[in-house]
Amino acid sequence: MKIGELAQVAQCTVETVRYYEKEGLLPAPLRTAGNFRDYGTEHLERLRFIRNCRALDMSHGEIRTLLALTDHPDAGCGAVNTVFDQHIAHVEERLRELMQLKAQLHALRERCQSEHNTENCGILQGLAAMETNPKPERHTHLG
Repeated sequence: MKIGELAQVAQCTVETVRYYEKEGLLPAPLRTAGNFRDYGTEHLERLRFIRNCRALDMSHGEIRTLLALTDHPDAGCGAVNTVFDQHIAHVEERLRELMQLKAQLHALRERCQSEHNTENCGILQGLAAMETNPKPERHTHLG
């Protein structure tokens, strides 16, 4: 199948297919006599796998690792568990960061409980007075 057909069946864009090829996540297809890319079912299955991993917010590195493990079906799945355990830890850390952000936003929102002109807005005053600490290292595994 041609790239447009693959993208349609996989419910993504042609650009996405090309990007995953460029990143080495999707193997380059064979070419037809007219130099068109010719994708097979293995490309579709791999593309769906990649898209499912991305839907879980997995990084390209994690996906690469899982694809390499998929390519060795006789290997044990301990390494797969390790990738998932690490990903879960990243998600848990990000949730902690988001909860801190939510608390900050709520605290600012509490500063303005009634309609004022912007000169007397508690939120704007709070933003202006906030001490900015050096940005802590964000605990994300994505680039």
